[in-house]
Amino acid sequence: MHVERVLLAAPRGFCAGVEMAIKALAWMVRAFDPPVYCYHEIVHNRLVVDRFRDLGVIFVDDIADVAPGAAVMLSAHGSGPEIVRAASERGGYVVNAVCPLVTKVHHEVKVRAGKGYSVVYVGHAGHDEAVGTMAVAPEAIHLVETEDDVDRLPPTDEPVALLAQTTLSHHDWAGVLEATRRRFPDLWMPGRSDLCFATTNRQSALVQIAERCDAVVVIGSANSSNTVALEKVALAAGCPRVLRVNGADELPDDLGGTVGVTAGASAPEELVRAVIARLGPVQGIEEVAYTAEAEYFPPPRELRDLLVAIDAVASFALAAPCTPRRTADRDLAASDVLATLRR
Repeated sequence: MHVERVLLAAPRGFCAGVEMAIKALAWMVRAFDPPVYCYHEIVHNRLVVDRFRDLGVIFVDDIADVAPGAAVMLSAHGSGPEIVRAASERGGYVVNAVCPLVTKVHHEVKVRAGKGYSVVYVGHAGHDEAVGTMAVAPEAIHLVETEDDVDRLPPTDEPVALLAQTTLSHHDWAGVLEATRRRFPDLWMPGRSDLCFATTNRQSALVQIAERCDAVVVIGSANSSNTVALEKVALAAGCPRVLRVNGADELPDDLGGTVGVTAGASAPEELVRAVIARLGPVQGIEEVAYTAEAEYFPPPRELRDLLVAIDAVASFALAAPCTPRRTADRDLAASDVLATLRR
């Protein structure tokens, strides 16, 4: 391997929703006796899931697999109403770590369905986020992935609304949007796009460097929708070679020239550092910034209430104010929290 230079896209890696979810689960691991359960993978990244699994977190795809009375977290991708109810009935303490942007889409589905709309939802069949969103109003919502899917939608006299999975690429979204507009000219859409700002920012940052690269390395897991979207964006931008890897050990030995590096919104920075070290660019690294992100999502309400209660008890026992918890703090990066989660 003879890589001359690495072009490093910024922003990359953890988004605000992933930051929130990882710090929240880290607090649950420390606050409750094991095992702590998590419904679905907390985020779609192998390293993150394995790190928590090593600490005794049990990931389940069926709430019935949660031990009665155990602490359980619902993943960042969002869960349907029946899952939230079942978790509350079965779990001892439930924390819903759904990304606020996904919550926005759930609310839009509920409101439009309640007003008699037929909802066309653009998403990937089987993806955790799509499954949870579809469950909000299953009788009123139709999943589409392609323009052909739009053509196959049944005719309707109801008003039609168009909503989308937050982690789609613009490429996935644009053609379906136009096809739906042609089919339903009076289409309703939210005033603010459903596409996640972090997903959009990572794609735009990648476009800035893709044409300059002999190859682009996208770091992230295969079941991460936004990671797969980054692959598509790099190819559409004209990069001749695009590789998706889970980590540095999956890099081929024949890379050379200028290599672009980015990471999906669920991929920790430690993976980025390891990939760059493996590439070993002889002329160094150029970070190319598209924008700076300052968004912050606070811990889930249930966890905030728990931390306040723990601090209150500690203050009473010590007869002195207790230092605020730092794992859920805005100033503490989830990548740093994740790095401490080792036995």
